[in-house]
Amino acid sequence: VQLQASGGGLVQPGGSLRLSCQVSGFTSDYYTIGWFRQAPGKEREGVSCISRSLDTYYADSVKGRFTISRDSAKNTVYLQMNKLEPEDTAAYYCALYLANIRAYVDRGCPQRNMNYWGQGTLVTVSS
Repeated sequence: VQLQASGGGLVQPGGSLRLSCQVSGFTSDYYTIGWFRQAPGKEREGVSCISRSLDTYYADSVKGRFTISRDSAKNTVYLQMNKLEPEDTAAYYCALYLANIRAYVDRGCPQRNMNYWGQGTLVTVSS
């Protein structure tokens, strides 16, 4: 299983970006995808996640600004990020959990349970 994260870049405050996480090497869509980020000097934190059943979770810091979605036909999960702030600057990672459990999403998709990780894509919010 491989996860390919893309879509990062440099954007001004208030701008938007859409991150993509392409899953390959897995014939089923029975999994949960999480987005995590790590800013310089800080620990990695959960941002959002989505289950196969389309249960979703958002960290308080991104609620109302970020939207997660998935296209099972394309094995891709998207993170639409609007109204970006300098505090959103970080390397963003997607990860996959081999389960579809509502309670797991409700707990914020703890990263310790993730089975596979993609490489990061860098998001820089700066004027």
